[in-house]
Amino acid sequence: MDAVRRPRRDALENRAGILAAAIVALAHDPRASVDAIARQAGLSRRALYGHFDDRDALVRELVAQGATRFNAIADTIDDADARVALARLAAALWTEASHVQVLAAIALDEAHLEETATALAPLRRAVVRIVRDGQEAEVLRTDVTAPTLARLVEETARTVITRMDASSPTARDLAVRAVLSIAGLSWREAATLLEANPDVLTPAQASTTEAASE
Repeated sequence: MDAVRRPRRDALENRAGILAAAIVALAHDPRASVDAIARQAGLSRRALYGHFDDRDALVRELVAQGATRFNAIADTIDDADARVALARLAAALWTEASHVQVLAAIALDEAHLEETATALAPLRRAVVRIVRDGQEAEVLRTDVTAPTLARLVEETARTVITRMDASSPTARDLAVRAVLSIAGLSWREAATLLEANPDVLTPAQASTTEAASE
């Protein structure tokens, strides 16, 4: 039986180039057409269709890329204190989103929730685990179930990440505090937690998924 043929290197490079061009085109116009993306990639519409069946297939690939980067972050969070773990996760997600804003916006946009539900499953499981640990330790709110609280945390993070200006020097701090607030901490408790764990808000988290995605 013949070995499975691998894509030619130039084909892989063209595909990567199309995805990179899509990010640029969508950053300029979130509704950029296939033609606009093809022009950005320096290819014809026909050449682009040689790699992707349609625009939706291209967007799904971008969603997968964004989700992969977010899921990789979840694997790096191992703090014993659920409050710190949640804060660190929120900070790291914000940092990643600020570096790949288009991928983040696409992966977290409401128009793609069905697609990202599966793609972000590892991240969602990590959030539920952290929340459950926090509830069992009685450091996070217990008036709702862990899955429900995890979803509230997710929705809060998604809203903040996609709506706030990533260039603002206080954006990440506010994003983390918003997540801690919905998880049950008062603004004073959140401030005390972050003061006791200053490394949570350091930009070093950004490099974690950079390496993981290479």
